[in-house]
Amino acid sequence: MPYVIASPCIDVNDKSCVDECPVDCIYEGERKSYINPKECIDCGACEPVCPVEAITQDRHVAEGDEQFVEDNRAFFTEVLPGRDAPLGAPGGARKVGELGTDTPLVAGWE
Repeated sequence: MPYVIASPCIDVNDKSCVDECPVDCIYEGERKSYINPKECIDCGACEPVCPVEAITQDRHVAEGDEQFVEDNRAFFTEVLPGRDAPLGAPGGARKVGELGTDTPLVAGWE
């Protein structure tokens, strides 16, 4: 997984990164956004536009946010609340729109 979005995005979800992504791989949850690891091309366009510095390469996440590497993957591979199946790699976030759900980690984040 090249890039991940970590805890600074929770309840901010500025979405500047969405406009910068050339492959439309940033999906909107309820409280934060998630980068699809199967669709991301590792270009890094999203990282500098994030106003809260929530986006980094998976091997450079801030200390204390390491759990977001796995959590970002889980958003696409596990069945989330209110959904019947994992999201997978649908080929672009605009196709599915805002999903209105988050992983258990993010949903319970305080």
